[in-house]
Amino acid sequence: MTSSPVSAAAQLFEHLDALPLIAILRGITPAESQSVGQALVLAGFGLIEVPLNSPDPLKSIQILAEHCPSALIGAGTVLTAQQVRDVKAAGGRLIISPNMSPDVVCEAVNLGLACLPGVATPSEAFTALALGAHGLKLFPAEMITPAVLKALRAVLPASTRLLPVGGISTYNMAPFRQAGASGFGIGSALYAPGKDVQAVTEAATSFVHAWRSTPT
Repeated sequence: MTSSPVSAAAQLFEHLDALPLIAILRGITPAESQSVGQALVLAGFGLIEVPLNSPDPLKSIQILAEHCPSALIGAGTVLTAQQVRDVKAAGGRLIISPNMSPDVVCEAVNLGLACLPGVATPSEAFTALALGAHGLKLFPAEMITPAVLKALRAVLPASTRLLPVGGISTYNMAPFRQAGASGFGIGSALYAPGKDVQAVTEAATSFVHAWRSTPT
């Protein structure tokens, strides 16, 4: 008798509990995907996003899903229901958007994928949760300050996962976390086109240390 596979949502929550940092690999190419993905996993990352405005993103997602089986791999900058279907076909199980699109959230939930839509207001946040979103990407974090996050945390369900994204570095994680951030999406400070694997590894290690040493 074989056990049932872990659902994408359950895997998302497991990784968020272990290390709630999402690696955003904007601009990555398929040729880099395996080495960068494996370096991130070795550093402790379990959540990896390939934005769909990267070169051949579905191929990169396919490679990452194949070579980083312990991680939850998915796509960012997902804007349409068709893109949700394309990501699933490529092996992705995580859907992240810069906005709160009901079509995207509903398609992801209906297909059994984990979903983190982008929100910037209480109305968007409550709508996303009502549609079944598994957490909220607070975007752009440059606009959603720690004070705004604290205000959102005060009215949203206590269990809501809130992840600021945009301009996150090891230097500004602490005030967001103290205001109630559940984790972060990390982009150019972690990976940028042309950054070699050693540099990505060093950045990943720095972020892991910053998260684990940040007081709540």
